Amino acid sequence: MTIRAADEAEVDHLAKLWYDGWQDAHAGILPEELARYRTLESFTQRLRSALRSVRVAGPSGRPLGFSMIKDDELYQLYVSADARGTGVAAALLADAEARLTAMGVATAWLACAIGNERAARFYEKSGWRRAGNMINELDIPDGLFPLEVWRYEKDLAEAPG
Repeated sequence: MTIRAADEAEVDHLAKLWYDGWQDAHAGILPEELARYRTLESFTQRLRSALRSVRVAGPSGRPLGFSMIKDDELYQLYVSADARGTGVAAALLADAEARLTAMGVATAWLACAIGNERAARFYEKSGWRRAGNMINELDIPDGLFPLEVWRYEKDLAEAPG
C-alpha cells in the first residue's frame, strides 16, 4: 500500500474523514465540552495548518486514511470506516514510525482517549505499550483543554525481533 504526502485539494475530504472518525471513536467517551469544539470546520483548519506533516493512504483525491506527526508524537491516525480491517491503519502506522525514526526519535508516543478500546488493541498489537495516564493539553479556540488520556510509547531504536 502506498503512503504519500497529502495534497491541498484533499483537505476537505480528509477533514470529513477525521470528523466522522472522531464522532465514531470519541464523541461517546469524551467530555461534551470538548465535542463542542470538534467541528468539521475545526478539523479543516487543523489539517490546513499541519498539512506538511500529513501522510495519506489511498488514491489521490479519495484518501482512505491519514496520519500526522508532531515532534516525537504520532499526533493523529484516522482511517475511514470503509477501510477498517484492510491494512490501511497498519501501513499508515508503519510509515509514521519510519518518519519518526528518520527524524532521530528514539521513543515515540501517542495519546489515546481513555475508553477507546479498539484503538488501544490496535496500538498494542502493533508493539506500542501503555505507559500510563497523562494530561494532554488540547488546543481549542479559548486556550487549552486538559484531557486525561492513555499515553502509549514505542521504542523505535529497538531492532526488530
